[in-house]
Amino acid sequence: MGNNLADFIERCILGKFVDCSDEYILMKRNDLAVELSCAPSQISYVLNTRFTPERGFIVKSRRGAGGFVRIIRIGPSVKGSGGDEGAFEILRRLLDSQAISAREYAALGFFLGLFGDSDEQMQLLKEALRHMGDFSG
Repeated sequence: MGNNLADFIERCILGKFVDCSDEYILMKRNDLAVELSCAPSQISYVLNTRFTPERGFIVKSRRGAGGFVRIIRIGPSVKGSGGDEGAFEILRRLLDSQAISAREYAALGFFLGLFGDSDEQMQLLKEALRHMGDFSG
């Protein structure tokens, strides 16, 4: 995929954050593809490569006729170290924005509590968030 199209799609999605006051946006992949005159797979490519935890986003999707994509802004970035926001604060924001369930919050919070070092906590959270998308339906 040409970078120009991917850049354009990314700018359009980021623009939707400017238009709303929430920490997340909700959209239908097919509707956005029609709006931008591109294939849904191109939207998927941009979501998978540019809206990652490392860049400060979590993408949750639900498939099917009523399916949607929720993009949650979790901060400037989820860093391995030196982040302004701690792992527990990010975890709380994920719960508040409905990116994770109360059960996921409790489980992740338990495991984060096993590590006293904030760098280790952030690394664990980053890995957990990266893999959570593999299990969403």
